[in-house]
Amino acid sequence: MSKDNIQEVVKKSLEKYFKDLGEQNPTNVYEMVVFTVERPILEAVMARAEGNQSTAADMLGINRNTLRKKLQQHGLL
Repeated sequence: MSKDNIQEVVKKSLEKYFKDLGEQNPTNVYEMVVFTVERPILEAVMARAEGNQSTAADMLGINRNTLRKKLQQHGLL
């Protein structure tokens, strides 16, 4: 799946989310989307890195301590 396809999936998901809200005003959309997609990203990268946090952090372009914090937030440690 290309980056464009991923962006399209996110866009369509948000359109459905807004439609499902009806008249309600959305709040904290950015935080909700980031938190929602972060877990599957972490799971996929950790699997690709065979559980090696240093390798996974390099793949993600983040510090290993930041990765550990995110893994803990998502209950992946």
